[in-house]
Amino acid sequence: MKKHFALIFVLLLIIGSVMTGCSSKDTASTATDKDGKVTLKVTVWNYDTTPEFKALFDAYEKQNPNVKIEPVDIEAAQYDQKLTTMLAGNDDSDVLTMKNLIGYSNYAYRGQLKDLTSYANTLDADKYMGTLDYMKDDKGKIYALPYRNDFWVLYYNKKLFDKAGVKYPENLTWEEYRETAKKLTSGSGDSKVYGAYNHVWRSITNATAAAQEVGTPNAIIKGDYSFLSNMYKVFLGMQADKSVLDYGTAKSTNTTYASQFETEKAAMLPMGTWYMAGVLSSKNAGKTNVDWGIAPLPQTEKGKVKSWGSPTAFAVNKNAAHSKEAEKFVKWASGEEGAKVVAGVGVVPAYRTADINNIYFNVAGMPNDELSKKAFSPDSVNIEMPMDKNSAAIDKILGEEHDLIMIGENSIDKGIKEMDQRVKSEVLKK
Repeated sequence: MKKHFALIFVLLLIIGSVMTGCSSKDTASTATDKDGKVTLKVTVWNYDTTPEFKALFDAYEKQNPNVKIEPVDIEAAQYDQKLTTMLAGNDDSDVLTMKNLIGYSNYAYRGQLKDLTSYANTLDADKYMGTLDYMKDDKGKIYALPYRNDFWVLYYNKKLFDKAGVKYPENLTWEEYRETAKKLTSGSGDSKVYGAYNHVWRSITNATAAAQEVGTPNAIIKGDYSFLSNMYKVFLGMQADKSVLDYGTAKSTNTTYASQFETEKAAMLPMGTWYMAGVLSSKNAGKTNVDWGIAPLPQTEKGKVKSWGSPTAFAVNKNAAHSKEAEKFVKWASGEEGAKVVAGVGVVPAYRTADINNIYFNVAGMPNDELSKKAFSPDSVNIEMPMDKNSAAIDKILGEEHDLIMIGENSIDKGIKEMDQRVKSEVLKK
């Protein structure tokens, strides 16, 4: 009798184990809600002001009536911190938006993303403008597929240029950018108009110098930052000229680049192509009247236009509640169909063809003059920060030292020396 009870107990354990396996995430990926639809949760930031999210979700739901997409909206400045906390708690959101390669590196190296390498290897890499290579880890694995690929250009206010009698910024060096900003600066107090606005992100100096002084994305993670000196001289020089809002004020008041440009407080703005959709949205909503265009990013020296940027990608959470449906969405959004949707709202897709470029420039209100089209096709685009297990730690150090240089707490030489020493001792030698 005891033997029979023991056998029954073992059988119950086996059945329980099988039932538990049947309720795993992969099987749950086909589960539906009461209305017969699969609800995909997708993490995003600033949903109401980031137009491609709603456009992609609406288009996908229209093509896939069995799916409904629920955005998990997170404030942009807290996005990676919040997502890190969520994943540490085994959150089962289905699709995770990779805001940049720094966050992507963290999630991939922690094993929190589904491996998409096999599918990625079947894609036409040329149509993805090099972005698929950016997504590879040190073993060649890919855990996210890019749907957007932004790079930096120079936004300018045509009315303010015309008023000052200054030629539009067609082919500026950084020194010429500085001189042009002085010519465009006017007024005082609350009515002051600055010649330019340089935002507080450290990448504006760091990534630009890596792209134009060195020409390799790995320069930013090597622990030698002597190549940053010239860019800091230009940006600190502009503060001394009083042709830009000073860094300390911009930082302490949480000044946004959109407010500076759209209220016509600044005539020029170096910024990523993602902002084109932002300007269009503000104009369509009647929030700004700015007459704007884009030009190539200013250069260290005249010649080829060297810019920098970073892809934005979708990944499947390894703990996704609907893994199969999530992967299907990621493939769609990062491919040709998704690219058409993204381009249609004035956002630069990662997947690019001549037809998709035409969709982009035919968006109502999009500047399509020759200078804007030239800005849209730089000769090279360096990556802001390569995928690397050390990228987040290095980014933190560079950001801290950047602050001290820009507020005048450290000289350029001392700040760069601190970057070198800290990255080597705190990160690379570990």
